[in-house]
Amino acid sequence: MKIDPDGLRAPYLQLADALRARIEAGEFPPGTRIPSQTQLEEETGLSRNTIKKALDVLKREGLLVTAPGRGLFVVEHGDAPPTR
Repeated sequence: MKIDPDGLRAPYLQLADALRARIEAGEFPPGTRIPSQTQLEEETGLSRNTIKKALDVLKREGLLVTAPGRGLFVVEHGDAPPTR
C-alpha cells in the first residue's frame, strides 16, 4: 500500500481509501479479519494514531465491525451496525 505523506489528502484518508478498495475488490471478503494495527503500521509506516483514524472512518461507514478481543472484521451483509 502506497501512502504519500506529503500529498494533499491526509494520510489517514489515503489509508481508508486503500483499505476500502481492497474490501470492494474482494481481497477482504465479508466476515474476514483485516490486518491488525501493528501489521498495518509495518506495511505502511504510518503511526498507530493515523491507522486508528483510518479504521474509525471505515467503521463509521459500516464496512468494519469490532469483535472485542478478536480484531476488526469486514461486515457481512445485514450485519452492519446502525448509523447515527
